Amino acid sequence: MATKTHTKKPETPGRARSHAAAGARRRTRAAAGDSARAALGAGRATAKAVKNTATLAGTAAVAAAGDLGNLIAQASENTLAINPLVGVQARDLAGAAGSLLKVMRHAPGKTVRHYGRYLKELARVAAGKSQLAPDPKDRRFADPAWKSNPFYTRLMQTYLATQKELAAVIESSRLETPEKRRAQFFASLVTDALAPSNFVFANPAAVRKIVDTGGANLVQGLQHLVEDIRHSRRLPSQVDTTPFKLGENIAAARGQVVYRDEMFELLQFAPSTGQVHQRPLVMSPPQVNKYYAVDLSPEKSLIKWAVDGGVQMFVISWRNPTIEHSHWGLDDYVMALDRAVDVARSITGSPDVNMWGSCSGGMTLAAYLGWLAAKGERKVANTTWAVCVLDAGAALQDSTLGLFNSPAVLRAAKARSRRKGIVTGEEMASMFAWLRPNDLIWNYWVNNYLLGNKPPAFDILAWNADSTRLPGRFHGDLLELIEKNPFVKPGALAINGLPIDLSKVQTGAYVVGGVTDHITPWKACYGTARLFGPETTFVLANAGHLQSLVNPPQASKSFHFVAPASVEDPTEWARMVEPAKQDGSWWPHWRAWIQARSAELVDAPATLGSPQHPPLCAAPGEYVRVN
Repeated sequence: MATKTHTKKPETPGRARSHAAAGARRRTRAAAGDSARAALGAGRATAKAVKNTATLAGTAAVAAAGDLGNLIAQASENTLAINPLVGVQARDLAGAAGSLLKVMRHAPGKTVRHYGRYLKELARVAAGKSQLAPDPKDRRFADPAWKSNPFYTRLMQTYLATQKELAAVIESSRLETPEKRRAQFFASLVTDALAPSNFVFANPAAVRKIVDTGGANLVQGLQHLVEDIRHSRRLPSQVDTTPFKLGENIAAARGQVVYRDEMFELLQFAPSTGQVHQRPLVMSPPQVNKYYAVDLSPEKSLIKWAVDGGVQMFVISWRNPTIEHSHWGLDDYVMALDRAVDVARSITGSPDVNMWGSCSGGMTLAAYLGWLAAKGERKVANTTWAVCVLDAGAALQDSTLGLFNSPAVLRAAKARSRRKGIVTGEEMASMFAWLRPNDLIWNYWVNNYLLGNKPPAFDILAWNADSTRLPGRFHGDLLELIEKNPFVKPGALAINGLPIDLSKVQTGAYVVGGVTDHITPWKACYGTARLFGPETTFVLANAGHLQSLVNPPQASKSFHFVAPASVEDPTEWARMVEPAKQDGSWWPHWRAWIQARSAELVDAPATLGSPQHPPLCAAPGEYVRVN
């Protein structure tokens, strides 16, 4: 029986090259798969290390205070979210998560392509060939070990790859812009929380600290955690307040309380010059904080800077309300401004005053000016507006502040205020913190709990921690201002029955915004300037919300731009003034502006107050000390 034999065909050079190329592709795919599995395995190892870390730190304590997951959940449960006056409910956060899932569901092919690109990047990470690097300003990865240690470099790059590709998936989706932004918000909330720097064994600085201290940093971190729990703090402490004493090294400008009623104390500050300008300046600070942001340490005191320029200074110190004051509303705060102005006029003998309004205090000032205009009275000659937005629509447009500001969310927020009667200082502080979680939450999570360090002793942070409450009715009124935007819509707001039309207000105006302000965006502050006409002076400082206000002349690296608000578009204004950048603080420019509008010089008063309004006690008064 014959057997069939197979003769192997000779392999041509072309066929050999084809087989070699196919083999190379198989080996490349296998290597990529192995690298991806290795990277994913590293992720699982990190997750296991996180679990062990939680055990080391004390499972019961972490669960009670809130671990990473609990802190994320607080963004909804405690209305800690985008707009600090509005907050976000659980269903809104769930909707943002749903938007993210919708990205995956509506474009599965595109999602698969992104996933493939993600796996290739993970392969490069595992092979040490990835070029991914953090933003140079990202302090989470400032430790040299993130670059020098291969393990930490790969861990960081795996995180950056995940963050980058997730953002790319959302950005390339066909979702409408608002829904896309909500998906990006939810993704950033989660990825920021899960950064490797937030975990003990994934943070090189924390690991070194364990070795150097024999684990004492974990014990100290646990003590800090328990202390925060004991004082019912929602988030890690941001500051060591013990070095700061009101009236001694903070809020220490010399002055007297010259008027007090149930809502506020009026502080008059002692002159430091032989002559003063007759027309005084009355400050309306925000109700959401205590007044002394303008009077921190003496070298940072705007009050001292103004007084040293011969300006007569009166500053309102709002009472920290309790549940019994839940009925205080915008009408009440407007009338309080009127009482303060009348006292300042009476003491100085000036027929009118200049005024300063910051943030929510500026909103109150705008309502007051509209009320005066409706009555046909002129008590205010010139105004300064610091980080104050009067056109809510401009603030919410194209910014994260407007992500969840639907009518339903506003109604729910107002209902909560009415039901509770008060918005606590802790709630407000948490709301603001979630605007910048990496700086205001996770930074202190690492410092306090992982490294076991005490929070820093810093005067601005001490002021920020000295929180206040908001009456439920007033909080609801502020939400109405967001919803109805009455300062650009005549007649949409009434104060004591009088409709407000801000176009009837005739006053000189000086408006300050901060280029990195995340609470009152500078373009929206520019809108405030436009409300008072094209001759309004607008200043753009190179800082954030509070830092643009606390901007003394000796501040290093400060610069600003200043020009009339002569064009409608803020971007065009910025382009016009960019060549005229001015180094240093804007304070000297403002002081010259206010001096020129503060009437003639007169002899400085020998004593503060007057027979009708005698001094009651030394500044900073009693209300500022009430927690």
